[in-house]
Amino acid sequence: MRVTYIMFGYYVLISSVLVNAFEPISTTFVVGLGVAALGRKMYNYLYESCDSKWIAFNSTGLEVALDQKLFGQHVASRVIQKAVTGFMNNKNPKKPLVLSLHGWTGTGKNLVSQLIAENIYKEGMASSFVHQFVTSTHFPHSSQLENYKSQLQQWIKGNVTNCPRSMFIFDEMDKMHPGLIDCIKPYLDYYENLDGVSYRQAIFIFLSNAGGEHITQVALDFWKAGRDREEMELQHLEPALSLSVFNNKQSGLWHTSLVDKNLVDFFVPFLPLEYRHVLLCGMAEMSAKGLEPNQDVVDQMARDLVYFPKSEKIFSVKGCKTIGGKLDYYT
Repeated sequence: MRVTYIMFGYYVLISSVLVNAFEPISTTFVVGLGVAALGRKMYNYLYESCDSKWIAFNSTGLEVALDQKLFGQHVASRVIQKAVTGFMNNKNPKKPLVLSLHGWTGTGKNLVSQLIAENIYKEGMASSFVHQFVTSTHFPHSSQLENYKSQLQQWIKGNVTNCPRSMFIFDEMDKMHPGLIDCIKPYLDYYENLDGVSYRQAIFIFLSNAGGEHITQVALDFWKAGRDREEMELQHLEPALSLSVFNNKQSGLWHTSLVDKNLVDFFVPFLPLEYRHVLLCGMAEMSAKGLEPNQDVVDQMARDLVYFPKSEKIFSVKGCKTIGGKLDYYT
């Protein structure tokens, strides 16, 4: 009996220490929980789980991040902030949030996906609840289309079953086989649940270069008319953008029911970046590398980049995409 008493006392002592380490509840309650429940609490503390400790939206954090890290994208920044905040604050959304981000390379589409993840999931892009698909890597062979459809459906269903607040990012949509994205249409629709699984809290983000020509033309027209770039609003870009993407065989959304059935909540345009935006990217990149920002260095780097149209040289061909590597040469 003495041994039993000592072991029980030891268990209570250890339980008390663990309780103080994790959350302020009584030792008596912990003992009542039993070993299994205590084990679950320890696991949830040490390992990522689908709860508010690991998933919590920071609206202010997203706003600040967009302001400080995303340059030249006043339209996209405003749309993303409002769309994500409204969705995350809605306790009973009618469907998942579906965002389609469009624009030339280096304009900030991948960065925005990262910033959204960082302000929802404690682990950011490394979260086990954030799933990124790259077309050229995950869906490279058109002959395997039916297999891809089945695997993609199973992956989405399994992960949303595991955590309703999951995020799925589809990169290189313009390289995706036409029709592949249609296989996930049911998960993006206004269903309360499918086979007992609700997808209404999930987020789907599509990234594509498709529509870049249209976006650039609007920006160029503003410039030629002497209008301030910041005067551009979503209404100047989104209607024609969604139509051009729907009719573009290389968009990944060509004649897809996602567009036809209005399941994409926002087509978000990313404007081509000008010289002044490249400068801001360069200064921010130097800070990120732990270097003292140097205007002369960044200016020299920015001047050596390629700009278009050929005569006016207004917009950076690669946006801010290659700046990290370029700065290594100039510093």
